[in-house]
Parts: sequence; structure tokens; C-alpha cells
Amino acid sequence: MSLLKVYNSYTRQKETFEPITPGHVGIYVCGPTVSGESHLGHARPYITFDIIYRYFLHLGYKVRYVRNITDAGHFEEEGREAEDKIADKATLEKLEPMELVQKYTNLFHWAMKELNTLEPSIEPTATGHIVEQIDMIQKIIKEGYAYEVNGSVYFDVKKYAAHYPYGKLSGRNLDDLLETTRSLEGQDEKRNKQDFALWKSAPPQHIMRWNSPWGEGFPGWHIECSAMSSKYLGAEFDIHGGGMDLQFPHHESEIAQSTICNKHMPARYWIHNNMITINGRKMGKSYNNQIKLTEMFNGQHPLLEKGYSPMTIRFFILQTHYRSTLDFGNEALQAAEKGLKRLWEAYEALIKLPSPSGSEGLDQQLDEKVIKMLLQLDEFMNDDFNTAKVLANLFELVPIINAIRDKHLSPNVLKATTLEMLQRYFHEYIENILGLRDENAEDEGKLDGVLSLLIELRKEARAKKDYATSDKIRNQLQALGISLKDDKDGNITYSIN
Repeated sequence: MSLLKVYNSYTRQKETFEPITPGHVGIYVCGPTVSGESHLGHARPYITFDIIYRYFLHLGYKVRYVRNITDAGHFEEEGREAEDKIADKATLEKLEPMELVQKYTNLFHWAMKELNTLEPSIEPTATGHIVEQIDMIQKIIKEGYAYEVNGSVYFDVKKYAAHYPYGKLSGRNLDDLLETTRSLEGQDEKRNKQDFALWKSAPPQHIMRWNSPWGEGFPGWHIECSAMSSKYLGAEFDIHGGGMDLQFPHHESEIAQSTICNKHMPARYWIHNNMITINGRKMGKSYNNQIKLTEMFNGQHPLLEKGYSPMTIRFFILQTHYRSTLDFGNEALQAAEKGLKRLWEAYEALIKLPSPSGSEGLDQQLDEKVIKMLLQLDEFMNDDFNTAKVLANLFELVPIINAIRDKHLSPNVLKATTLEMLQRYFHEYIENILGLRDENAEDEGKLDGVLSLLIELRKEARAKKDYATSDKIRNQLQALGISLKDDKDGNITYSIN
């Protein structure tokens, strides 16, 4: 089996993965800012890193996967006046700030469950780690790379860049940053325009505030991830991940903070997924093209022709390599829907295929082809988690499975060991690594539960001689194509017409 290679955004090349501690992997991924509902663009990083998490587990690693929740009301865009996004949204929705945080955290968790992502090992919150952030800021000040002005603390980017390769991750240099820095509010007190806030003094209207050595305020955007990643994964850990849009300024700033505070570059490997675009245009509020995940599921958005199931969305994302741009469209989603159905039907048929009667297959060439294609699945995943190529191979195997099912090929066309290998690989990849699941089975389970409840209610109605309610339940189910049968022993069974 080939060695796992990952594309390191920091070095811009594929590198053989070597964990810091043999048998263990530490992963930190920037989580959501819970001031609003997650949208389609958020689905891609969390599905991408769910696959990476699953694959490391598949390889036998013990994984600590840390994904934070940003629930502090910081401003996200450097230089802006201290805008408390969470407090602003809370006022709009007539909620307390932390009530709003809880609402959208719950909604995020629900969406992640629907998309079948595994829960992270640790999910720390920014507000739960204010002490750690303050401690880190104090260390940076002590090292001489941060300064306090009017209750705010800024990181001295110019001084850092004189000794360290600031901008290496994002491919920007200091001159470019100076030229592209916009004249925004709150810049006057900085020594240099490109300096970023570690701590911000809270104006009177700012609800979310904490005591600090520099007065009441709140943390900057970047410091939280540095503080939480180092606390749970150490000064150096294996993988730091997130969307490509976080390379600058967020991850670039994380590197600078952690390097000064912990005397070490935070992560060995930086992994970034590319964006989801809509008709070639980046998703964004300014373009009015953001689609919330709830809207994706129910279809209630002008850009959607219908709703799409969570597994269709997951499958749609997996069809493209995570470093490639993925363009949204109804046609692409509908094709993904059909493709997923075809793959799952073949998988179900494969599980039911009987074992060949003979030890030797009737078609040696086909047998060897199947084995080769299965072994390639491991090679593709080891080549920077290439789910697109994995799916391509699985689909190439589908006609062979269907031909055996439909008796166009003999049930003995493959060796017994090859068929067993085919079944094992399909199960491992489709369910455990790609994280797909049978949504129809879930629906059937829910239907069984609802019908059982209605049958019990009908039994109770009949026991109370409430025949009007009993007949109503039976007749309305009959209208929906569901027939109830009253057995002699008093039980009630149903059949779907």
C-alpha cells in the first residue's frame, strides 16, 4: 500500500504524511461563527475534514480532532470599528447574545448530523477560553511583538516580518499588504496599518466584554484559534485545516502569534479546501447568493428548483477533489442525486449476491480487473484524499455488479475471495470513509414509527368505543395508500399499496 501524501498549503507541494507521535494524529479545524445559520459554503470544509478524519481512523490512527465554535462577538474584518456581530444579530432577533449563540450552535450541530459528519473529539468555544487568550497575549507582549494602545492590544506585523516569513502561507509580502490595506475606521491607533488586533477595548454599546489587564474588552478574531489549538493539541500538532478563504488573514496571523508565543510553527501540514461557487461567482452576502443548509434541504430558495437531501449534497461535494473549485447548479445536484441512487442500489445488490460455488472464477481477466480497481481506491485516498477518483472507480465497478445481479454474467464469474473483497471494499468506502448512508432506510424507519403510533391510537379509540376516531384513522390512511387489517387476535397490521 502506498504512503499517504497530503498537499501542504504552506510549502505548496505534496508531502508524505509523518505524524509527530507515531500512531496518533492531531487535527485542528476552524469551526463556524455562530451569529447566523450555516450555508452551503460551510458544508464543504466540514465534509472535507470529516473525510480526512474518517480516513485516518480507517488507517488505524488514534485521532484527536478539534473543531472550535466562535461565539465571541469580535469583529472579523481587520480595521473595522468594533462591530459586535452576535450582539447586533441578537438585538434584531430579540434574543440575549448567548441565547442566539445557542440557537445557531444547535442548528449547526443538527445540519452536521444530517450531513453525517462525525462529531469532533473536542469542540471548544472562544468564550470558554478567554483566560487562555489573555495569557497568550501577555506572552506575546513580553516577547516584544505586541503593544497596547487605549485598552487595545495589536500584533506588530512589521517587526515580526523582519525576522520571520510573514505571508508565506498566503503568498503575500509586506509591501503588498501595505498597498492593499484599506483605510478603515480604528486604524489610527495602530503603529502600522497591517497590524492586527489581539484584544480590543470594548465601547459602551458592546455587550460581550471581559476584564483584562488592559481594561474591559474582547479578543480579536485570530487569537482564539491559536489559544485553543495549542491547549488541546500542543505547541506543534499535525494538521491545521479550514477553507481557502482563511489563509489570509486568519491563518497567517495564527502562525505569527503561535510562533512568538510557543516558539514553534503551530502545524506541520496546512490543508485548505477550495470554495463553492454559484454560476462561477463566489458565494457571499454581497452577491445575494448564499443558500442556507435548511433551504438546501427544503428547496425554499430562488436559486433552487427543489430541495436536496443531505446525502445528495454530501455526494455532490465528494465528486470533486477538495482543492478544486466546485460550482453549484441544479443540474449538477440532480445528476448527483441520480448518481448516488445508482451507486447505492448497486451496493445493496452487491451485499445480497451469493458466494460463487467454485473457488476459481470463470473470467480471470475480469477478476484481476476488479482486484486492481479496488486496490486503486487506497492509492487514490493516499494521494491527497482524492474522493473524486475513488467514486469514479466505484462507478466503473457498478455495471459488473449489476450484470451479476441481472444474470447477464454468471454468479461464478468472480472468485469467491474477489467477491468478498468487492463487498468489503464497497462497505468500507461507501459507508465508513465516504460517510454515505441509506436515507430511504431512515425514512422507512420513521414511517414505521409513525404508523405504529397511529395503530396504537386506533386501538385505544376502539377500546373506548370511539369508532368515529378509529374509522377516521383507517380511512385517511387508506386514502394515502396504506391499508390496515384487523386480525382475529386483536392485533392490527398494515400494508402499503
